[in-house]
Amino acid sequence: MTAFAPQKRQLLKSSGLMACALIAREMVSSSAVQAAPINRAVPYEVNGRKFEGQLVYDDTVKTKRPVLFMQPDWKGIDEDTLQTARLIAGKDYVVLMADMYGVGYGSKQKSVQELGASMAAIYKDPAFTVACSAKALESMLSTVKAQDLADTSKVWAAGYCAGGGFLLEHARTGANFKGLVVFHVTNPNPVLAGTENKFKGRVLVVHGSKDPVTPVDKIDALSQELTLSKIDWQVMMFGGAPHSFTDPTNKGYSEQLTRKSYLLMKDFFVEST
Repeated sequence: MTAFAPQKRQLLKSSGLMACALIAREMVSSSAVQAAPINRAVPYEVNGRKFEGQLVYDDTVKTKRPVLFMQPDWKGIDEDTLQTARLIAGKDYVVLMADMYGVGYGSKQKSVQELGASMAAIYKDPAFTVACSAKALESMLSTVKAQDLADTSKVWAAGYCAGGGFLLEHARTGANFKGLVVFHVTNPNPVLAGTENKFKGRVLVVHGSKDPVTPVDKIDALSQELTLSKIDWQVMMFGGAPHSFTDPTNKGYSEQLTRKSYLLMKDFFVEST
């Protein structure tokens, strides 16, 4: 999780977009027309604060698709994370992007220190974490149902970095996710020691063995927790991979591992049907 100068960020984004095109081509069927996902804002409030999630989907698709609830990384909802959501949505999913930081957060330029402070404030307040994530899901599901966009009986979830940690906190309360995937998760363990886990559905953890933010021992602890919950879980550990390897704006980005990660996720969700 590193902040970059605008020139370096643009270079990484440009190379990342090329990789995204390749990944997208593999994720959709060969007969499918190129997807053109759009995004629409969904407002909600938590404790008097205003938030704005995003529905991301291809509006040319007329059939109902599964719902994918997404918790982005510590940047929140910005153009980088929206690009990821559009890639994942393709023609296959209606993506519900949660906003945990407040309206307009993603449009502000922030230092690494500011990003870390914002993330820590949420992490240290598990009650807010769960309440905000649950409200985001509830609000966007209501909108999706009203617009008849998706099959809301099939709700999957994916979280990146800090978003993965927020998602796990939500899932521990018994959120009814059919399947849940976390990529290079930050803070994978319960904020409050001894928190009862009520995981439902299946869980896939995609991680790097050289992640300095979340060392392997923390993933081992998560694995033990998932074992105790008696659910179907898997860990894919990429040897030598650093943190944020799916983020085109990060110096640890890997096109190869991003492609593998998203194909693993797609296969995982197919198996969960």
